[in-house]
Parts: sequence; structure tokens; C-alpha cells
Amino acid sequence: MQGRPIDALNQGLIAFKDELATDSLAMKRVEVAIVTFGPVNTVAEFQTADLFTPTRLSTTGDTPMGAAIEHGLEMLRRRKDEYKANGISYYRPWVFLITDGAPTDSVVAAEQAIKAGEAAKAFSFFAVGVEGANMEILAKLSTRQPLKLDGLKFRELFSWLSASLSGVSQSQVGQTVALQSPAGWAEV
Repeated sequence: MQGRPIDALNQGLIAFKDELATDSLAMKRVEVAIVTFGPVNTVAEFQTADLFTPTRLSTTGDTPMGAAIEHGLEMLRRRKDEYKANGISYYRPWVFLITDGAPTDSVVAAEQAIKAGEAAKAFSFFAVGVEGANMEILAKLSTRQPLKLDGLKFRELFSWLSASLSGVSQSQVGQTVALQSPAGWAEV
């Protein structure tokens, strides 16, 4: 992702933070972590939304998507272990993969980890393809249909995500919350 797409993604992350800031409960309950790939890098460890400061993302090199997914899921497992060790209940985490390409490494282990995690209700995995993304690979990775970003509507994507997370943060742990349609940012 280069040029206008990465700029739009960075602007979307700022809008995400700004929109979460309008909900005091979500600011306390929503945690954000960011992993980039090319190379795999933890840009932000898990932190509550009030502490999250969007870092300007940039692109380099290959797309080791499989390794990045595995890394992110391992981070998530460790975070959940911390909660369990301290007797803290938590909402089912959401994992978002946003890409405009195809992996340059194997995604077999990542695919298995995603399917096992979804089956165990350990997390919900969402794949979002930007123009140029290999949607067939994303469909293999995810248990739900991957969504294709409509143009560069990252701001709308993150607005939807913020509103969805705010709705979840208002619920009780374990309660099912209906999500709004992704119409407006995804090609549906």
C-alpha cells in the first residue's frame, strides 16, 4: 500500500481514535494493537483507546501476511492470558486484517489458527481487501466473507468500526450485539 491508499489508511486511524474519544465507556473498554507486515512489526501493543495514539504507517518490502497474522494472534493470546490470570472478564476480541496485496509467505498455519480461533469463539476475524488485494486468499483465511473496501473509504470503515465497538462496549460480556451493515465503506 503506497501513496494515496496508505495516506487514507493513516487518516482513517486518526478518525478511529477521534470517534472512540466521544464514548467514555469505549475509551476504557476498547483496546487497540497494531501489527504491520513487510517486515512483521508490532507498531502498538495492546492499550486502551484513551492511550492509543495512531502511529503513521508506512510500507516497505514484502508482504509476510501469514507471519503477521500468527504474530498478532499470539499477541492476542498473551493479552487474554493476562486477563484470565487476573480474573478479568473480557469481550470477544476482533481481529482486522487490511491488505491491498497477496502474501509473500505461507498462510497455511495462519488459516488453521484463524479457523480454530473462530470455532472456539476465541476471537472474530475480519478480512478487508483494498484495491489490488487477493480476495481469494482472504476468503480462504476468513470464516466470514471478506469485504472489499469501496475505493479509499478508510475513514468510513473506521467510523463503522468505532460505532460497532462502542455498541459492544455498552453491552454485557458475552451478550450478542447486532452490527450495522458495512454499506457505505464496503462493496456489498
